[in-house]
Amino acid sequence: MAVGDVMRMEIPSGGDMSVTSPELHVLAVDDSIVDRKVIERLLRISACKVTTVESGARALQYLGLDGDKGASGLKDLKVNLIVTDYSMPGLTGYDLLKKIKESSVFREIPVVIMSSENILPRIEQCLREGAEDFLLKPVKLADVKRIKELIMRNEAEDCKTLSHSNKRKLAEYIDDASSPSPSSSTHDDSSAKDFPSSKQMKSADEKFSSLL
Repeated sequence: MAVGDVMRMEIPSGGDMSVTSPELHVLAVDDSIVDRKVIERLLRISACKVTTVESGARALQYLGLDGDKGASGLKDLKVNLIVTDYSMPGLTGYDLLKKIKESSVFREIPVVIMSSENILPRIEQCLREGAEDFLLKPVKLADVKRIKELIMRNEAEDCKTLSHSNKRKLAEYIDDASSPSPSSSTHDDSSAKDFPSSKQMKSADEKFSSLL
């Protein structure tokens, strides 16, 4: 996925949302308003565009993954990274991670889990499910910068791979277009064989004249 702008800025009423600019667009999810403000500030300092929501359910609404047909099909929505708290009422960060990884539209988006509890089985479970990283709170600016650099590097590599692939396909297309088709060549040869020579034509005319 290449870095892009978010096209959908609104959130259902009651949501806590703020958007800043530029570059990477990060969706930050945390039920604690204090932690939400902290991660938002760290992301803003790192020159990220930030959207904050207060629950996993609200994050699914924003992404159009809550089953609401009116909110689905957000082709223009662009999110480069999702950072979510693990322990939240209702839908936990782990549940949100699973929902995102089950989505054909958003499963490639990196998801980072945050938690104030250093529980190894929980960390391993999230990483096994596809989390990009697991950060211990309080999250530091160095953590955010490291994650951002990782995402930017991955996206740059994806763009480079796509560019090489497109160039290869173009070269193959040009080669195919400039090469004569074997089938047409065969067809031309058979046509030449079937076409009668002038000598054969003369002989046929003579036979025909003798029949008159």
